[in-house]
Amino acid sequence: MDIMIRPAERRDVEAMVELLGTLFSIEADFAFDPDRQRRGLALLIGSGADRVLVAEFEGRVIGMCSVQTLISTAEGGRVGLVEDVVVAQEVRGKGIGQRLLDEIERWAAETGLTRLQLLADRANEPALAFYDRLGWQRTALVGLRKMLRDED
Repeated sequence: MDIMIRPAERRDVEAMVELLGTLFSIEADFAFDPDRQRRGLALLIGSGADRVLVAEFEGRVIGMCSVQTLISTAEGGRVGLVEDVVVAQEVRGKGIGQRLLDEIERWAAETGLTRLQLLADRANEPALAFYDRLGWQRTALVGLRKMLRDED
C-alpha cells in the first residue's frame, strides 16, 4: 500500500468526522456529534500551533492523528497532547497508526515540544497494547474532567 502521511486540510474534514465516529463508538466518555467534530477539526487545522495529520490511500483518508500544544509547568515548556489516533477498520494492522505517530513525534521534536502524552480508553486493550509496543509509558495519573456546559 502506497500511503501518504500529510497535514490535514479543510477538504479532509468530512472523512475525519467519519473516522471520529468510529473512534467515539468505542470510547465510553465521548458521544459522536458530527457538528461538534467538524467545529473542533476546523479549529485544530486553523490553529497554527497544533498539528493534524491524515493517512491517505488512493485519494481516500484512512487514518488521522492530532496533537495539541500545551504549556507544562512540570517540563518548563511546551508539550503535546495527542488525541484522535484512529485508522479505518479495514486497514488496521498495516503500520498506518505507527506511521502517523512517528510523524507526530518528528514534528513535535522539530517544534521543540519536550513531551507527548495521550489518553486511551482503559477498556480498549488493542489500543493499549499498540501504544505499549510503540514505547508509550503508562502513568500513575488518572484522567478527570468536568463539563462546563451541556449543549450549544
